[in-house]
Amino acid sequence: MADTTQTPSRSTTPPSEPPNPLLRPSHPFISDLEQEVLDEYARLLGNVNKLSTKLADLAESPSSMTLDGLRQLERKTATVCTLLKASVYSIVLQQQMINEGEEAAQQQHHLQEETGSVPMGEEGYDVGDVSYQY
Repeated sequence: MADTTQTPSRSTTPPSEPPNPLLRPSHPFISDLEQEVLDEYARLLGNVNKLSTKLADLAESPSSMTLDGLRQLERKTATVCTLLKASVYSIVLQQQMINEGEEAAQQQHHLQEETGSVPMGEEGYDVGDVSYQY
């Protein structure tokens, strides 16, 4: 039976520095797993170098620009927070109004049952209320 598992493809692009002969994919003393680990370390090194460059750029930029950007972000965040609070308050208020309306309807229904009276206009027809004229 043939082995159908595929091995992940190796990155053959060398880092920005001259490639180490031990890191070549065709080196006989390095297993596939070891090569994958070395490739991951090379990618990690590249990412750390990019991060270092970005941090150096940020350190060189004036702090006033960074502070202005943070102030704008703070204003936008405060606006979103205010809108969220207003929306939640509106929903709570609507729910309270609905609950109060339901309670009032229940109280009216209980009052009708106790007194046996029906409010004007809601009398309806009973079995003997219909008369036929010939």
